[in-house]
Amino acid sequence: MSNRCVRLSALGTAALVVLVTATPASAASVTSDADRATRQQSWTGAWGSSLYRPLAPLPWSWPNWSWDGFTDQSLRQVVRVSAAGSEVRVRVSNRFGQQPLRLTGASVARTAEGAAVVPGTVRPLRFEHRDDVVVPIGAERYSESVRLPVRPRERLTITLHFAGGTGPVSYHEDGLATSYRAAGNLTRDTSGTAFANDTGQSHYLVSGVEVRGVRNEGGVVAFGDSITDGWGSTPDTDRRYPDRLGERLLADGRRLGVVNAGVSGNMLLTDSLCYGDKGVTRFRHDVLGQAGVRTAVVLIGINDIGGGGLPDGGCGTRPVVSADEVIDGHRALIRAARQRGITVIGATLTPFKAYAGYYTPQKEEVRDAVNRWIRSSGAYDEVVDLDRVLTDPRPGHGDELAPVYDSGDGLHPNDAGMDAMAEAVSDRIPEGPADRS
Repeated sequence: MSNRCVRLSALGTAALVVLVTATPASAASVTSDADRATRQQSWTGAWGSSLYRPLAPLPWSWPNWSWDGFTDQSLRQVVRVSAAGSEVRVRVSNRFGQQPLRLTGASVARTAEGAAVVPGTVRPLRFEHRDDVVVPIGAERYSESVRLPVRPRERLTITLHFAGGTGPVSYHEDGLATSYRAAGNLTRDTSGTAFANDTGQSHYLVSGVEVRGVRNEGGVVAFGDSITDGWGSTPDTDRRYPDRLGERLLADGRRLGVVNAGVSGNMLLTDSLCYGDKGVTRFRHDVLGQAGVRTAVVLIGINDIGGGGLPDGGCGTRPVVSADEVIDGHRALIRAARQRGITVIGATLTPFKAYAGYYTPQKEEVRDAVNRWIRSSGAYDEVVDLDRVLTDPRPGHGDELAPVYDSGDGLHPNDAGMDAMAEAVSDRIPEGPADRS
């Protein structure tokens, strides 16, 4: 098994979905005017990326800019928002930087093609009435809101300029979307020509985009590992299952923002130098810290089980785990969500038998035990059985990913698998107190 496969073997699939109980009709009729005003004033998470520690180059890792950072360069990133709004704000993160981050210019615009933006739509982003801002180590800063009407599924381009050296920066390796950098301050550039020769596939420094000004129902957060992150789907096409979930909800007339908080390689119970803080730690920031969250889809646990006991490839050791330990981790997520009034739905762990290096009969027993608990314990308010959705139905292949859904490695769903997951999850999200007038 290649080192790249070892890295990707740190993924996971137990999902829990967080939902909010609908407001009784009598209460809604009394407070509808106030509710409408509140929803129009409140922010909704429309896009997000779970950032983690910068990574020094390793022999098996893909190239990224996190370790070198940016010096007198502009960083341009394209995101697709999932909710409508008349105003936009951007969250810049230095949670895992090694020095204060000085941002010397920023803008947001509607995306044209590639690195180009639509002329006339560039909006400078300001921070406390200034074009520049210093973000302390471990902190995040919101831009001031800008007037820029956006529709669900519309792409926005965010450009950041750093005059001085940033040092290593917070990032998200598997962005599955092209990002760009170029010399100088190009925050107002519309052509994108200068960005053509320096591209990557990771996200940097921007951890969220939020919208307000229309009546949204709130937000959904998809939390997990590489299966949530979208590994196995087609890059630059927004075919990750959270993207497809947002599309399905929109088609059903739902006004819900969907934020992807997946991290490839992430584990529920163990921190990693390469794959971020453990799930039971980062859940509070990456899920509960999202604006307007009322639903969270948590897909995590396979890396703890399948990766347990594998050699350290430079990212830290991964202990062998028991079913009881994984279950206790899920119980911790449930408690954290319910403390915030969020209802939780669990999804079963998907197959990994054909994934090189992960499968043993003992590990399969752990996965099966966790799935039995998710299905039958009643700990979750409801269950979405992604194991049954994605498992190969042929006799003798019951612990394998169905070929029609397999991206080719036996673990990660392809575009069709992402679609099937989105359909199953969308069916479990109940109607909220939406005003569709």
